[in-house]
Amino acid sequence: MNRSFFKISVVKEKLYSTCVIALSLFLFSCGGAKQVAPNPASIPVPVNVTEVHPERAAYYDQFPGTVTALMQVDIHPEVEGYVTGIFFKEGDHVTKGQKLYTIDDSKYQASYNSAQANVKVATSNLDQAQKDADRYTYLNEHDAVAKQIMDHALTTLQNAKDQVTAAKQDLIKAKTDLGYSIITAPFDGTIGISQVKAGNTVTVGQTVLNTISTNDPMAVDFVVNEKQIPRFVKLQQHKPAAADSVFTLALPDNSVYTSPGQISFIDRGVNPLTGSITVRLVFPNQSSVLRAGMSCTVRVRNNDTSKQLMIPSKAIVEQMGEYFVYVAKDTVLPAPEAKDGKAEQPKGPSLAALQRKVLLGQTVADRVIVKSGVKEGDKVIVDGVQKLHPGSLIVVGH
Repeated sequence: MNRSFFKISVVKEKLYSTCVIALSLFLFSCGGAKQVAPNPASIPVPVNVTEVHPERAAYYDQFPGTVTALMQVDIHPEVEGYVTGIFFKEGDHVTKGQKLYTIDDSKYQASYNSAQANVKVATSNLDQAQKDADRYTYLNEHDAVAKQIMDHALTTLQNAKDQVTAAKQDLIKAKTDLGYSIITAPFDGTIGISQVKAGNTVTVGQTVLNTISTNDPMAVDFVVNEKQIPRFVKLQQHKPAAADSVFTLALPDNSVYTSPGQISFIDRGVNPLTGSITVRLVFPNQSSVLRAGMSCTVRVRNNDTSKQLMIPSKAIVEQMGEYFVYVAKDTVLPAPEAKDGKAEQPKGPSLAALQRKVLLGQTVADRVIVKSGVKEGDKVIVDGVQKLHPGSLIVVGH
């Protein structure tokens, strides 16, 4: 038992010695080839810069707008009944007085015929009453008739006149109802999709038959802050030439509408809850591109001739809803520590990227106006910004 234990101990000691020797050789061989990875922060990032200079910029202030017809009405029936005819093609241009719908007129025709007959009866009664009154008036002048009979004759005559008047009013109403069974266009315009079909029953005050609206010219309504009222009042008083492009439209597909517009009116009052006011523009629409209810963007040319600081849009970095740029600035690198513990001499000047928060204005093509955050002469980094962080070393022109 003891002899076996002794043999196992010897084997363990030999194995341990072999591992120690192998580890020492490995460490010795690696010590001479030890390498230190370079610090990424010390490697300059290649960038391109542009120097900021003030320049004049023609740009547009933009407002969300809605296309509106200058005249638009819903067509309602004035009488009840079945729709017996539709006399237009949906989406067509219709003219004032053009027949659009007919409603079953049988009962209205009957009422009209009855009213005509009543007028004739009332007129005949009036003629008889007039003859009686004339006769009794003559007899009364010769004291040949009782006074009471004379009074009755005059009263009957007056009642007959009132009955004729009432009968004629009923005839007018019956004629009007009969006329309402034919529905015509109230003005020239474009008619929409019919809300009823032939055979449908329509009800006064409830049923909407269709909608008709003018389409040339068209209006565009948009809202501006009350602080801009003086500006738009001046634009309204200015009478631009036909080719003036102070007011233009960007359509939903981002194309610019071909014809410029003019101010039609500024609303009578400011909304006290929002501090805003509505402005209406008018645009020609011969091609029928503008449609009621269409959303668009109103572009109002800014006539400010003062110079603005502008930089390329690609230089802007957005972070959490705020905007920044990187500006190239000279800096001095700190001296690295020497191996013997003594400090080496500082290296020469180099460029670093400094981050600045900016307030942006209007975008003009591929450039943007900067209202604050940079100044004239600053060198703004325009290429390579994706690889930068505040304080990154940079090299220009590579």
